Amino acid sequence: MKFIERAFASAILILSTGCAFNPATNKPDLVLMSEDKEISIGKEMHEKLIESTPIYKDPVLTAYVNHVGQKVAAASDRPDIKYQFTIIDSQDINAFALPGGYIYINRGLLTYLHSEAEMAAVLAHEIGHITARHAVRQKTAATGASVVSVLSVLVTGSGVVGDVANLYSTAAVKGYGREMELEADRFGAQYMFNAGYDPQAMINVIGLLKDQETFARRRARIEGKKPQTYHGVFASHPRNDLRLQEVVNAAGQLPEDNKETKVEYYREKTDGLVYGQNTQQSTKNRYNHKRLGFSLLFPDGWLVENQRSAIVGSAPDKSAQITITVTQRDGNQPADMALRSEFDLRQLEKGEKLNQYRLEGHTGKIPPLEKEDADPDRIAVIFYGSRQFVLQGKVTNDEDSDPEAIDKYDNLFLTSIRSFRPLRQTDIVEEKDIKRLRYVQANEKTTFASLAKHMEIGEYAEEQLRLLNGYYPRGEPKPGEWIKIVQ
Repeated sequence: MKFIERAFASAILILSTGCAFNPATNKPDLVLMSEDKEISIGKEMHEKLIESTPIYKDPVLTAYVNHVGQKVAAASDRPDIKYQFTIIDSQDINAFALPGGYIYINRGLLTYLHSEAEMAAVLAHEIGHITARHAVRQKTAATGASVVSVLSVLVTGSGVVGDVANLYSTAAVKGYGREMELEADRFGAQYMFNAGYDPQAMINVIGLLKDQETFARRRARIEGKKPQTYHGVFASHPRNDLRLQEVVNAAGQLPEDNKETKVEYYREKTDGLVYGQNTQQSTKNRYNHKRLGFSLLFPDGWLVENQRSAIVGSAPDKSAQITITVTQRDGNQPADMALRSEFDLRQLEKGEKLNQYRLEGHTGKIPPLEKEDADPDRIAVIFYGSRQFVLQGKVTNDEDSDPEAIDKYDNLFLTSIRSFRPLRQTDIVEEKDIKRLRYVQANEKTTFASLAKHMEIGEYAEEQLRLLNGYYPRGEPKPGEWIKIVQ
């Protein structure tokens, strides 16, 4: 993928060069870093990406992708690396890898694939980039791109990833180029063969991706817009790529009775996959309590538990938490007095009134002289009807007790406190609002035009159904054939 190659180098610190043996190419390489450093950089980028990017949380499908990926990785030239496979919750059609064994596939691409072998082809191509150490074999770099833009391009091709602190002060480089892409294909096809998958599935994937490009150009022409250039997986290949066909054929020919494609199994695992925009993302990190009627935004990546007497949000590393409890309001008592009374305090530090979403409250910090170890670092009370909500933010990790860390957490606590508001109807995402991929069998009257009339998937419903089923731009399903629809 052209943009992936540019992205990789933005994550690489220029270290001392050295000569190392490449297990995939079977030749010595002039590389910029050690394998340990490569893995370390990939791990750090992965952690940043997970913090700022929506991940598709389907345990069954995630386990399936990991199973297939691990099977192919075990048949690769670097089987000893710890590979990790992640599904990105994005409708964009893409897959990519980070150095050191981190591989990602977008939910959007999974909806258009037709078999386990095709999914294996995508994963194998990305494994090929890792085994060949393409990220660290780059020799030409230019300055200017931040990790924020790198990760956003990796995931979607546009700047939608959240604000990630600068990880490395390097910038985009030239793409891997045609030769490295073809090399990744060659390794990927061989790994597929080694794992028992038909390497020809790689050709199939390119065909369906090229159909996507054709439709995008046609749509742009109809709407009078400038067509967007596709930068996803296999982007460097033309539809009828003779060199790719040579690479795939060179991997070997499996006996017909021993080729793994697993169409039915893939159908079973992807039935119910979210299609298009995932409306559940709108509630990412926002906690909605229907019975009490409030909504609050927790920091990115925090885990929220509705316990018996409190709602508790915790940082992934357990370094901090926010607790919400609710009690009856004491008449017309002002919010600052209610807060001091709740914690038996004579005074507050950094006290301030809260007036948000037509709700009144007060927040502050417990003075050091009155604070015990178990006390929170930031407290607040918010009046909502006859109730008062008490919010407490506490740093639980002693190692994060330096002033800068405390200020960082206090800003997180304040952001959550100020996000507290009454629950809105739009906050409640019902299952019926989510569109999902389903499989049905066609009959003698089934046409994509007739199916499109019953599906709310936009102006180009028929074209989308054809793309989903590999029938773009023409053709109709045969009676008894399993086809994808959207419900």
